[in-house]
Amino acid sequence: MGVTRLKRKDRRNKVVAKNEVQFLKLGRNLETGSRSKMPANSQVVKNNAVLDKLATELKK
Repeated sequence: MGVTRLKRKDRRNKVVAKNEVQFLKLGRNLETGSRSKMPANSQVVKNNAVLDKLATELKK
């Protein structure tokens, strides 16, 4: 039996639906608690610490 191709509209709907599911999964991944905390040795945490330090020095 041959494989039927989806029409352009149906292909687009399939892709849009897949992207929406991906977006919702990523958006709901942040939770309050230990899972959403950044590790202490993360580069982002280090950068934020440096930026906070510089901001406090500028305010003085």
